[in-house]
Amino acid sequence: MFNWAKNAVGITEREYGPEAIQPVTQQTKDVPYTELTKDDLRWEVMDSTNVETKTFYMTADDGRLGLVQIIYSNVLGIRTTAQFNAKIIDPSKGTELWASDNLSDFSFSQDKQGFSCKGCSMEISEDGKSYHIKSSVNKSCIVDVTFTQTAPGFAVGKNGTSNFGTDPKNPWGRMKHLFWPRCQVSGSFVTQKGPVDFAGRGMFVHALQGMKPHFAAARWSFANFQSPSYSAIHMEYTTPPSYGSTVVSVGGVATDGQILLANALPPVSHDETAPDSDNAWPEPKAATFKWVGQSKDGKEVDAVLGGKFGERIDRVDVMGEMPKFVKNIVSGASGTKPYIYQYAPKLTIKVKVGDEVKEEEGRLFTEATFIS
Repeated sequence: MFNWAKNAVGITEREYGPEAIQPVTQQTKDVPYTELTKDDLRWEVMDSTNVETKTFYMTADDGRLGLVQIIYSNVLGIRTTAQFNAKIIDPSKGTELWASDNLSDFSFSQDKQGFSCKGCSMEISEDGKSYHIKSSVNKSCIVDVTFTQTAPGFAVGKNGTSNFGTDPKNPWGRMKHLFWPRCQVSGSFVTQKGPVDFAGRGMFVHALQGMKPHFAAARWSFANFQSPSYSAIHMEYTTPPSYGSTVVSVGGVATDGQILLANALPPVSHDETAPDSDNAWPEPKAATFKWVGQSKDGKEVDAVLGGKFGERIDRVDVMGEMPKFVKNIVSGASGTKPYIYQYAPKLTIKVKVGDEVKEEEGRLFTEATFIS
């Protein structure tokens, strides 16, 4: 009875096999990573189905975590939307504030570097080294923050892009990630309880899902670790069976002024899980993240970060804001409910560069997403 619904909302796809994805990890055999230029950071603004995001993660000196994000989406080339999200997290208490607002009359600058609409803007500096994000679209959370690189940005491989399709020369979909792993953050959120100062460290990721997102990935794992000396990023997704349940895992480690390594990575290990009583997803309770590669001067570099997550800070129902009839159709047809699990423990990273080994405690923000 759901066949018509599956076709209408596009929640199923035939199985093409792992040959129909050319993962970015294959590029790292020749080029482990490429440093970004300003031109790389242009919004693509595709005219076909896609979701494109610029997301800024903050680790404030006072211990709070924050997030600001602009999401641009295009559905079937018929309708485009934009949304601004902001979040404040107290790691000891959970989510303090979540604001999500649709944006209207939005536009991109002629060079596709800037984004603006009434009450919201995102601008990159002339030298391409900093972003200024402002928003007053939600009076409960007025945002004014600046991110400035303290280490170069990078794309894993040649361009950070995995291609989907049976003809590699003519892909029908793409997945792309570009990172600024280590930034200085200044500015604040003004909430109804007063200002929240976000001076501290941050990371930025520009992501493009150039196809129906649930066709590209069935599961995600994300880690953003920030400590006084190190920033470590781990981004991983697993395709649906239609693309052979292929695991694509990328990221890097940076310190002030340099990228220590960026490369394809070993898959994240969920060392301890427990089924969520509401939906039976294997909610992770502990994990290990690993980074392996070489520095620019040819030294072997590896890093490891792991441990128990403690209490989760949030559980996000991905379809929570969908129209009820669409939510019922998707849930009934797939037999599952997509959720994001978020945690923010203090953990210690161990970094080895050549023969030198250092350990340092920092704050991890990590997400595990289960879609299908």
